[in-house]
Amino acid sequence: MKRKITLKQIAKELDVSISTVSKALRNSPEISDDTKQKVQAFAKLYNYRPNNIALSLKNRKTNTIGIIIPEIVHHFFSKVIRGVETVANNRGYNVIIGLSNESFSKEVINMEMLANGSIDGFILSISKETQQLQDFHHFNETMSQGMPIVMFDRVVSEINCDKVIVDDLNGAKNAVEKLIQNGCESIALITTKDYVSVGKLRTQGYLEALQEHKMVPKAQLILKIDDTFDFESHLDMLENEIEQLFTSNKDIDGVFAVNELYALSAMKVARKLGLDIPNDVQVIGFTDGVLSKHATPGLTTVSQHAEQMGERAADLLIDKLEKEYDTEEESFQTIVIATDLVERESTK
Repeated sequence: MKRKITLKQIAKELDVSISTVSKALRNSPEISDDTKQKVQAFAKLYNYRPNNIALSLKNRKTNTIGIIIPEIVHHFFSKVIRGVETVANNRGYNVIIGLSNESFSKEVINMEMLANGSIDGFILSISKETQQLQDFHHFNETMSQGMPIVMFDRVVSEINCDKVIVDDLNGAKNAVEKLIQNGCESIALITTKDYVSVGKLRTQGYLEALQEHKMVPKAQLILKIDDTFDFESHLDMLENEIEQLFTSNKDIDGVFAVNELYALSAMKVARKLGLDIPNDVQVIGFTDGVLSKHATPGLTTVSQHAEQMGERAADLLIDKLEKEYDTEEESFQTIVIATDLVERESTK
């Protein structure tokens, strides 16, 4: 009897990526005919079926929820997990946590592993690499087998599922408007590349705030960081990029950063250059983490209410798991969590 095989094993045997195997099995035009033939022949030989999700389904309820997060050492994600666990435990469910480490292949492997009889449904935030590759086959396969998914924070419009998101656009817009109201005339933006959905929305909020106040956005004031690189391990490289932003634009008097790390790095660089915060330059970051509260000076931030996001996501998933199925077409919700501006000493 032929052994069962996974996407990961096919990729390893043929020395290609999991993404390549996935696309080859779906006849993607991005993959050469030769590679497609090899992958499809190998999959047929070993009787491949779309991941192991088909083995668990709804016939073996576990009362366990799987959470897939991009990174573990992050205040935002730890707060979301706390919210999920609070609701899940109150409603008689356990929680298993998987880590993608911002990797598409790890995300796929985690979902295959957990869906193989371990859990009833997923709550997840998509990895950066998945957003970059735009390969969402594993989500569609999971749901096609009857296992529900709730996405939070980083979501994709192409997938029809329940979602919980923060109002990134208006949160960013309100932050930049605060800087404008405080007298800032040359406001820099430190953001991510546009493939990261939340960074794109926060960038849009920055641009809309400027335009509504008749301020012309300037390309030289927008620093887009390649966040596929591990800047947390190489802070000096991030700080060098931010320092170049400051030295090339000596009139900067306000900074809006799309995450806590960028904002705190901007404050560090500003002080290094002899600038006083908030008198010379005011700084606002997105995500109200532990470091923001204890920074010197304290960092003004946009609070995402992460714990509430987790609670809402858990309720959405468990409601779906406990719903009595009928003939009506399945509907999905997108819950938008409003943000608050938490003012500290980095602004006037």
